[in-house]
Amino acid sequence: MRRPAFYSRSPRTPLDDAADAGTPQQPDGSPGDAAAPATAPAARPRWQPGRRSFALLLAIAVGSAATSVALWPRQNIRQYTQKDIDAAVLRTLQTAALPSPAAKAADIIRPSVVRVVGYGPEKKTPEAQTQKQGRNLAKGKPPESQADEPPGEVERGVGTGVVIVDKGIILTNLHVVAGSEKIRVTFADGLEAPAVITGVQPENDLAVLQAQKLPDDLIPAVMRSTADLQPGDQVAAVGFPFGIGPSVSAGVVSGLKRSFRSPEGKQELGNLIQFDAAANPGNSGGPLVNMNGEVLGIVTAILNPTQQRTFIGIGFAVPIENAASAAGSPPF
Repeated sequence: MRRPAFYSRSPRTPLDDAADAGTPQQPDGSPGDAAAPATAPAARPRWQPGRRSFALLLAIAVGSAATSVALWPRQNIRQYTQKDIDAAVLRTLQTAALPSPAAKAADIIRPSVVRVVGYGPEKKTPEAQTQKQGRNLAKGKPPESQADEPPGEVERGVGTGVVIVDKGIILTNLHVVAGSEKIRVTFADGLEAPAVITGVQPENDLAVLQAQKLPDDLIPAVMRSTADLQPGDQVAAVGFPFGIGPSVSAGVVSGLKRSFRSPEGKQELGNLIQFDAAANPGNSGGPLVNMNGEVLGIVTAILNPTQQRTFIGIGFAVPIENAASAAGSPPF
């Protein structure tokens, strides 16, 4: 018995139903047209509207996008001039709070500044007594208090030093450590270490210390020649006046190649930098820096017409050329 061919199903239309109604059927249910060929008629190609619709929509979308791009108005890109840039910088300077030059200089030099304390027999000089009274008053104690001194040790004085080599080589004033039986330095990170004197230059009131213990990341100061230094140049002094600090004071160079004789008249220093940044007992041995934080000199004295040893506007610093030579390594 012959089986009819199998076709995929497709939607029927009224014309298909009418054609089937007029076609005789064979006993087995197949079409009864005797004249029909024995082979099955070719299948009608199936219409697939989905693909053609998608292609048509895609073409329309591409065309619309191209037209939109072509018709989109071009934006004018502004070309900024130097005048526009200058105006923007000026607005920033007028509205933004910028750190002062002295603040930036102090921030650069601060990691290299150390507190220097000498212990031993108590000094009886006016400077030593004034410094001691100032330290006590700063701590809220009576001027003659001895409570802050360890048993068996007398704090002869507090000064300042500056690290010039990362191996722990420190410059300070000779009068800060002279006669001390023990010297201790405190670094910027709080580390306290013993130190010994490795060199002196009495003619410039300078001493070189070597710290016995160092911080992990010790930053030495950058030294700058004073050959082009002029009166009026801005400077800052960083140190421990009366043991308080590190403290910062700012001013200008007020003179060069000055001479100074100590109040006791025992020594005269020459070729000094005169400056008006505030300095007091305890600033001795600290750095005098420019606005780039570079060391120009070592603060060594203040001028006082009285025995009070307080700042009246004139300080002196040893040029760094002399100071570095005390350490055996002139930098310039």
